[in-house]
Amino acid sequence: MVEPPGPVLVVVPTYDERENLGPAVARLHAALPDADVLVVDDASPDGTGELADALAAADERVRVLHRSGKDGLGAAYLDGFRHALTGEHQVVVEMDADGSHAPEDLPALLAALTDADVVLGSRYVPGGRVVNWPWHRELLSRGGNLYSRLALGVPLRDITGGYRVYRRTVLEQLHLDSVASQGYCFQVDMAWRALQAGFRVSEVPITFTERERGASKMSGGIVAEALWRVTCWGLSHRLGRDIPQRPAGPVTEGAAHG
Repeated sequence: MVEPPGPVLVVVPTYDERENLGPAVARLHAALPDADVLVVDDASPDGTGELADALAAADERVRVLHRSGKDGLGAAYLDGFRHALTGEHQVVVEMDADGSHAPEDLPALLAALTDADVVLGSRYVPGGRVVNWPWHRELLSRGGNLYSRLALGVPLRDITGGYRVYRRTVLEQLHLDSVASQGYCFQVDMAWRALQAGFRVSEVPITFTERERGASKMSGGIVAEALWRVTCWGLSHRLGRDIPQRPAGPVTEGAAHG
């Protein structure tokens, strides 16, 4: 395996994922024993945060960031990124807790950093696939990616995917405080910003497997937000008014436990 360019932190946002978190972390450490994990829990009523604390107490590679309530995927990741930038980690990974992102694919994503700054785990490049998804979910996903690709004029096949790897320098240079997107629109936003800032973004095939336990957080509102924002970004780009890119300000450490 190609060694990553420095310590790796895997950010795992959670809301009611008590059944899935333990197996996901165990599989991750089987695939990448040296990786640290930051669980970002949005005050899950099912006790996911308490389970995360127990995992952290038993394993120094696991840390927990407790948030006060459910504030959206994008906000959870941004808090996780800010926390990552207070430490020594040189690589930051986004990974779902529900088992849909196979930790066994992570070494290939990390190896791709040799020639990239951001690596997207892609369902829709050759070698990528989706398992056990209802046809309408896959159709919605493929349609959203096609629309984003055409509206923004980018070559990425899976810009909405949430399994991805960032070099630390990318998160340091993007203006994270100006990111307000949620849902999979957040993923489009971050990849779009990285491309605009001149970073190298590549895609690596992954196998995406529909969760076996728990309920999806996808909603019509998330899809509507994504379509609206992508349309606005595409129009702004054609008018020469892209999202401003400024160096991020000083990073302050969040309230982490574990």
